[in-house]
Amino acid sequence: MNAVNPRRWQALVVLAAAQFMVIMDTSIIGVALPDMQRDLGFSQGDLQWVFNAYVIAFGGLLLLGGRLSDLFGARKIFTTGWIILIAGSIVAAAAGDAWIEIGGRAVQGVGGALIAPASMTLLMMLFGHNPRELGKAMALYGAAAPAGGTAGVFLGGVITEYLSWPWVFIVYVPIGLATLAAVPALLPSVRGRRGSVDVLGAAAVTAGIALAVYAIVRTPEQGWGSAITLLELGGALALLALFLVIQRAVREPLMPLGIWRTPGLATANLAMALLGAAWIPMWYFLNLYLQQVLGYGAFPSGAALLPMTIAIMIFMIGVTARLLGRFGAKPLIVVGLVILALGVAGLSLVRPDGAFASDVLPASLVAAVGMSLAYIPAMMSAMSGVRPEESGLASGIVNTTYQVGSALGLAVMTAIATSRGAAELGDPHMLTNGFQGAFIGAGAVAALGAVLTLLLMRGRRSASRPDTGTRAESLGA
Repeated sequence: MNAVNPRRWQALVVLAAAQFMVIMDTSIIGVALPDMQRDLGFSQGDLQWVFNAYVIAFGGLLLLGGRLSDLFGARKIFTTGWIILIAGSIVAAAAGDAWIEIGGRAVQGVGGALIAPASMTLLMMLFGHNPRELGKAMALYGAAAPAGGTAGVFLGGVITEYLSWPWVFIVYVPIGLATLAAVPALLPSVRGRRGSVDVLGAAAVTAGIALAVYAIVRTPEQGWGSAITLLELGGALALLALFLVIQRAVREPLMPLGIWRTPGLATANLAMALLGAAWIPMWYFLNLYLQQVLGYGAFPSGAALLPMTIAIMIFMIGVTARLLGRFGAKPLIVVGLVILALGVAGLSLVRPDGAFASDVLPASLVAAVGMSLAYIPAMMSAMSGVRPEESGLASGIVNTTYQVGSALGLAVMTAIATSRGAAELGDPHMLTNGFQGAFIGAGAVAALGAVLTLLLMRGRRSASRPDTGTRAESLGA
């Protein structure tokens, strides 16, 4: 073990800031979407690609990012990730049309996929010598995730309202440059090791996810049973099957398939996928309802979502861990998903002439409680049975699952909303009808997750290894 780094706590600030920014990148654009739609000419159906382009690149390349971190050294990959994230932010801020914006967001996602696993490796290098210090460091690092989600919603509103939407991307440039300046002095240099990079596997899984989302997005125009849709979905399944074949064939795969024999891993990942497929569409369409139906500006919209995100932060940090120790993971996942389903079902009752206090606030807080109860137990359940040397791989898989579930869920709910009239901008009745359909669909997904978890997850899964559980928390929502 290397000597204890005397500046490890200052280094933790840099790593926590990185986690904060990566998670904030998924939420800061929410309230800016209507302004971006107007300025860049997005259709209502294509607007989701501002979110999905980041999520697909981030989720699809997380496993590759972890592998590159092992091979080339975590500090080098951390630095490279920030350079890429800054470049993507500049492209997204300067975009003059929709496709350049989507490209910039995808580049941001690539940067995030390098930063996140490298940060975890560096944190373990800095604090692995002392389990007590490691626990404290993980707790502080983990708190950066809900803080990033909360700050993103609010800051996105402030920036969009008082500056303009490109500034939600420009803000990453000075922060990124400051982070890069601090890296040489604070972060340890980690030597890589010999090995190969499964580039073909990474390309197959990312392309398969992207094609599946693209096919679903186009269903309002093409139809679910059309030859084009079936061909695209078939191509996506073929690419994902190819990924599995590659993982079995190559000597050093991104995802050794043997890890799926770990008890509880598959069912916990299923719960995480359905949680993301319910939560992210709810958050996305709630943003649009506030602005496109209730007529909120960017700042009021961000402020309206602040109670929900604060509730998530409070429950995740102060309540869920205590309940987890008492009841175990399975009951919390089931109850959390049921509560989330009830909250989203409440949002399906929104009205064209609704009000925040009656139509949005109560149901959104219920949904936030459900999300808070289910997320960390599902993450910890996915990791509690793996061997210590596989914990990094397991955390990468479950985080990827959540991101992929988010992207696919948003694509499906957007198709539902569009088919019910959500493309009719300027008509609050049609918009509300479309958003109601999306909320009903998201609530059904959460309820399905609860049922499948109840039926398929074995026993009372609790975190038998506190260090792994804390690491799971650090991956964020």
